[in-house]
Amino acid sequence: MQRTFDEATPTVAESAFVSEQSYLIGDVVVGDRASLWPFTCLRGDGGSTVVGRETNVQEFTMLHGAILGDEVTVGHNAVVDYATVEDHSLVGMGSRVLRDATVESDCIVAAGAVVLQDQTIPEGHLAYGAPAETKPLTDGQRDEIDRVHQHYVDLGRQYRAAGRFE
Repeated sequence: MQRTFDEATPTVAESAFVSEQSYLIGDVVVGDRASLWPFTCLRGDGGSTVVGRETNVQEFTMLHGAILGDEVTVGHNAVVDYATVEDHSLVGMGSRVLRDATVESDCIVAAGAVVLQDQTIPEGHLAYGAPAETKPLTDGQRDEIDRVHQHYVDLGRQYRAAGRFE
């Protein structure tokens, strides 16, 4: 469902997959080949919410005033609230990225981690725990970002081809 709020209407790229059970309201922009899975909520009230090219947002996730770069994966039941996740990063299931936090490019926020308000996760790092601590990514973790990203680009394309799009 897409709704206008305060004269702003969501903008969705023609090549994106948006589940009919997703809720987008206000100043929301969804990029090329992005995918929004069932029961995601994207709120663009009080600030833009942007989902970059080939970025996927999985079930039960809430984005509010969030900026997601290209090739980002946001796992099930995550929250990104007025924060930025830069290109080619993965935000794990059940994690939280809080107001004015930044997850730089090529990072993983582990499942259940909490990135605190104003915290920056440096490029190429794993954030884990609550509050989040960091350590450099391994080559295997970098490969996992690629694998999951590509899986969801392919899956979104399959869903669009099957006609599951509104």
